[in-house]
Amino acid sequence: MYPCELARHLSSTMASRRVPKVTSKEGASQCQEKHVVLLSPVGKLEISGCETGLHEIKLPKLSVLPNGTEALTRCELSGSVTSVPEPLQQCAAWLSAYFCEPSRTQQLPLPPFHHPMLQRDSFTKEVLWTLLREVKFGEAISYQQLAERAGNSRAARAVGGAMRSNPIPIIIPCHRVICSSGQIGNYGGGNLLKEWLLSHEKLQKEKLAD
Repeated sequence: MYPCELARHLSSTMASRRVPKVTSKEGASQCQEKHVVLLSPVGKLEISGCETGLHEIKLPKLSVLPNGTEALTRCELSGSVTSVPEPLQQCAAWLSAYFCEPSRTQQLPLPPFHHPMLQRDSFTKEVLWTLLREVKFGEAISYQQLAERAGNSRAARAVGGAMRSNPIPIIIPCHRVICSSGQIGNYGGGNLLKEWLLSHEKLQKEKLAD
């Protein structure tokens, strides 16, 4: 199934929800974590979560940059879609659209989040939510600028720590945070993956502008 078809298929049965919710950890002992793998243009994305919400996205480590012209047909969800909890379906649909047809991500619901880091009040949580809300597709922001937007202009180093701790990369777009010098900085999935994601967004944004 092609990525845009996968996104449409998964989203067709979902409620229309644009803003992700951060759900309570009450009853966490009953949380039954499920795992799926999305075969994407940049490799295998491991998605975990439960019926309540998304837990984590694990990125592959790239040794070489993928060929963009070949990658568009290589996005599919491993396993049966019918057995996947809705938050994981929403995550897979959103990511598939991100890689294939980025303009559609604005119409797709983001999954609710169910990770402790995004539930307890902290500067890290404020940074991640500020990044999700304010830094859009094809944009970039420096660690210093993000610190200022999150309410502490002297906390650029702490912003770097928040990016390293981000449990939901790509959806919470820590790849869009770069150095003030213009260098891309480090990335949990490796600098090659960060470079690819930034280039992908720049190219797609240019296409939409034409």
